[in-house]
Amino acid sequence: MKSKVFTRLFLILVPVALLSLSSCRVLFPNVMLTTTSKYPFDTLKLDSATFATEYRLAPDDVIEFRLFANDGFKMIDLVNSGNSANNIIRQGFEYTLDSRGFVKLPLLGLVEIDSMTIREAEMYLETRYSDYYVKPFAMIEVVNRRVIVFPGDPGNAKVLSLGNNTTVFEAIAMAGGISASGKAHKISLIRQTDNPNDPLVYKLDLSRMENIAQGNIVLQSNDIIYVEPRKRYASRTLQEITPVMSLFSTAITIYFLIARL
Repeated sequence: MKSKVFTRLFLILVPVALLSLSSCRVLFPNVMLTTTSKYPFDTLKLDSATFATEYRLAPDDVIEFRLFANDGFKMIDLVNSGNSANNIIRQGFEYTLDSRGFVKLPLLGLVEIDSMTIREAEMYLETRYSDYYVKPFAMIEVVNRRVIVFPGDPGNAKVLSLGNNTTVFEAIAMAGGISASGKAHKISLIRQTDNPNDPLVYKLDLSRMENIAQGNIVLQSNDIIYVEPRKRYASRTLQEITPVMSLFSTAITIYFLIARL
């Protein structure tokens, strides 16, 4: 009789323990964006237009635009204008590039500046505004640039504001570096396209010195840097199985206490 009870307990509890270990998703439910060895990464060509050495304007960018005549004379003519540097900043207004890369500006109406560098856009607008002003001086600043960094430690992601021509290395450094559980040789750079459901995904390997050029890629708005975390099966398995084994041990203890009665 005792043998049958023990066997039943064994047959019930052991499958429960095995079930908890049967799936990686069960062991690591908070790990996201993992890829298999056969995942079709996009071809990484650092000399292509996709990886420009400067930031390029993109749809949904919010820009602060300022325009001065006479090559910006008013910016430095503080005595005659009576303005301080802070007052000059207030002359800027914010404009948003639409989904096609157009922005609506005073006098000019809709202007396409998508994919231009900031300096290219400034020079282009200076040319356009020369029909209305003498030697116009344009200044553009993107105020909503950001990148998302997953440094390899689930629950420790960062949303960072981009400066001028921020690189992959700089973004990872601002996020605190690759975590101890992150794989420096398996980093995904996810770049948005016109189709938000079909981004470009590039595989970076920053574990080797010869791949330093990959770390110097200039980031664009809404890029995602995902460092794949290491799956520490031993420690995670122990965490998952401990409650089951505790239940199992308790059941055995109860069984022997009953058996002594």
